[in-house]
Amino acid sequence: MTRPGCTARTTRANLTRVSITHLQSFVAVAEEGHVGRAALRLHITQPPLSRHILALEDELGTPLFERVPKGMRLLPTGEALLHHARRILAEVEVATLTVREAAGASKPPST
Repeated sequence: MTRPGCTARTTRANLTRVSITHLQSFVAVAEEGHVGRAALRLHITQPPLSRHILALEDELGTPLFERVPKGMRLLPTGEALLHHARRILAEVEVATLTVREAAGASKPPST
């Protein structure tokens, strides 16, 4: 049930191509159920958001959404990814804050 051009890629090197931006786009579309609303939420237009979703599906080798007349519905593959994508994004946020705090703490006091 894969889209034409969607091939499975399972090597570790290929999985590193999944971008944080694509995961953010995926989570927004999954939560909003609609590309237009997700685009508004992310402050981008619909065409690049759609490209993010297609790129993620191509990278993973499987469709994540069913395109329906009133929006997008997660397929079981999308459901399987959603929990992990949320955790990954939360960890990236924690890592970013930790590094920023460490950078601030390592600055010499201004005189």
